[in-house]
Amino acid sequence: MKEISIIEDNEKIRTLIQKFLDNQPEFTCTRVFDAVEPFLQELKTKTHPNVVLMDIDLPGMNGIEGMKLIKSQYPNIEIIMLTIYHDSHKIFDSLCAGASGYLLKHTSLPEIKESIEVVLNGGSVMSPQIARKVMTYFSSSGHTPDLSKEAKEADKNAENELTMREREIVIGLVDGLSYKMIGDRMDISLDTVRAHIRNIYRKLHVNSKAEVIAKSLRGEI
Repeated sequence: MKEISIIEDNEKIRTLIQKFLDNQPEFTCTRVFDAVEPFLQELKTKTHPNVVLMDIDLPGMNGIEGMKLIKSQYPNIEIIMLTIYHDSHKIFDSLCAGASGYLLKHTSLPEIKESIEVVLNGGSVMSPQIARKVMTYFSSSGHTPDLSKEAKEADKNAENELTMREREIVIGLVDGLSYKMIGDRMDISLDTVRAHIRNIYRKLHVNSKAEVIAKSLRGEI
């Protein structure tokens, strides 16, 4: 049974999602929080959830900063942003901070459940409106982040270190495949895919699938 946690300061929304998920036979959702800080405190002494649903606009530390901290200390926790915000900068910042998904709050409960299942299987999820904005963001040269000469050179050196197999995995990520689907395509185990992903992150100096995909879409891999 997979454990889901929720960080959401709106009690009505938090309770609604918690009750729905906790009634699913494959999930348990008993630990919910109204801010990042108490969640981080609990992680020090208790088991870690598999997936966290988290809002951006939270009291104290906001969701994006909270995610950076969570992912730096507990990289195996998958985080799905669940928010009202749909502006490009918050989407991009969330994905670069390590989010495995970005859903808007009007997403239905069954769709939230399905999204969690996709993430647990190694995939990434976005609301359709968000996916369109991401594609627009990366296809617009005006939104391409500037890199210093030194950073560009470092990126170039890192990219040259990717093996052929690692490049195939990058292609799979860009194609939207889950880790399992990439493994099936390449006839390798899920653990092997994950090991290659870790190596890709290290070589490209990134922390998320979204950053790998962004580099590929910008022609940097």
